[in-house]
Amino acid sequence: MQPRDRLSAKEIQVATLVWQGLTNKDIASVLNTSEQVVKNYLRTTFDKLGVWTRLELALYVASHGGANWRASTNDALEVGTWKAATSNEPMHESHAGTRPEAITGSAV
Repeated sequence: MQPRDRLSAKEIQVATLVWQGLTNKDIASVLNTSEQVVKNYLRTTFDKLGVWTRLELALYVASHGGANWRASTNDALEVGTWKAATSNEPMHESHAGTRPEAITGSAV
């Protein structure tokens, strides 16, 4: 069993959104939840994958297929608003100025 096989659907979703460069605030908006819930998902995802930072998480997702990582881990994921966020098209302009700490390895 791969470490990623232990992730829940939401943890996979959050990890993929981190890989795409979204901030915790952006991810919370996509999931219709709070930033604290996103931080909780990140903490458990870090533990399950053995990574320490957002950058390591993004690199893990990238090295395991990037956008296709979701499909290879669990085909039963819910899509909804996340579908647009997982396309290979460029992110919406509102994400163009994403803070560097969102992808450079700052802690949760």
